[in-house]
Amino acid sequence: MATFPLQQPVPLVDQVGVEERAAKFTKRSIKNEAKAVGLKMAVSMMDLTTLEGADSKGKVTHLCRKALLPMADRYDCPPCAAVCVYPNLVAHAVSELKGTGIPVASVATGFPSGQYPLDLRIADVRDAVSFGAEEIDMVISRGRFLEGELNEVFDEIAATKEACGKAHLKVIFETGELQTYDNVRLISQIAIEAGADFIKTSTGKVSPAATLPVTLVMVETARDHFLATGKKIGVKPAGGLRTAKQALQFLVMVKETVGEDWLTPELFRFGASSLLSDVELQLAKLVDGNYQSAKYFSKG
Repeated sequence: MATFPLQQPVPLVDQVGVEERAAKFTKRSIKNEAKAVGLKMAVSMMDLTTLEGADSKGKVTHLCRKALLPMADRYDCPPCAAVCVYPNLVAHAVSELKGTGIPVASVATGFPSGQYPLDLRIADVRDAVSFGAEEIDMVISRGRFLEGELNEVFDEIAATKEACGKAHLKVIFETGELQTYDNVRLISQIAIEAGADFIKTSTGKVSPAATLPVTLVMVETARDHFLATGKKIGVKPAGGLRTAKQALQFLVMVKETVGEDWLTPELFRFGASSLLSDVELQLAKLVDGNYQSAKYFSKG
C-alpha cells in the first residue's frame, strides 16, 4: 500500500496565472475538419452516465446502446469510452455491453457525499467490482480534507485502490467544495500518490464543477508527476459540461499543456450526461450542412 507523507513537492498555484492561461484556451479558432476530428475524439472520451434515483434497467439498456452507437453510421462517430452507473445496476450494464469492449464504471464509496463509514465505502467498491465494474469512481471525504486530516484522506484512497483489485480507480474531489486552487493541487497529488489511475473534478451534483482553470491545475499536476516519475495519470472533468464548444476548449487545453499523448480515453475522459446531445448536433451540422432538431437524436 502507498504511504504518506507525499514523495513529490506540492507547489502553490498562481491563481491569476492559471485563470489567464485557461482563458486563452477559449480563444483558439478551430476549423471544420479539425472540429469534426475533435468532436469525435470527445465522444470517444465520454463516460456516458446516469446517476439518478429513478434509474432502471430499461434506462441503463438504452444508455448502453447509445454508448455503443451514439449516431447513425453515416456520421462515422465512435463509441463512448464507458458507461457509468450505480453499483446495483452494474451487472445489468455488464450484460448489455458484453463483447463490445466498452467497460462499465460505477460510482462508489457513498457517492455523492462520501459521508459513510470507511468499511461501508470499501464494501460498496468490492460489490461493484464483483458485479463486473472495470472502473470505480470514488468520492473523497471533503470534510476531512478541509479539516487538514490529509493522512486519513490518503489512507482512504489507498484502501479503495486496494479494494478495486484490477479495476481502475478514478478519485473524485468535488472541486466546487475545495475553495482554492492550492487545495485542488494538493488533493490531486495526494490522490495520485495514493494510487489513483484518474483524478476527477466533480460528482456533477455540486456547482461549480468542471471549470477550465480547475481542470488545468489537475492536468498540470498529472504532467509534473509524469515528468518526475514517468507514470501517466488520467484526468476527468465532470459536471457542468454541456456544449461541444466547451469540450473542444478542454481538448485544446490538454494538447497545449501535456501534449497529444494525453488525447486518448486512457488518459482523458469527460463525465457526460448531457454533453453528447450537443456534440451530436454539431457533428450533424458539419456533415449535413445544416442544424437538425435535437428531437432527431435519442437522449443519453
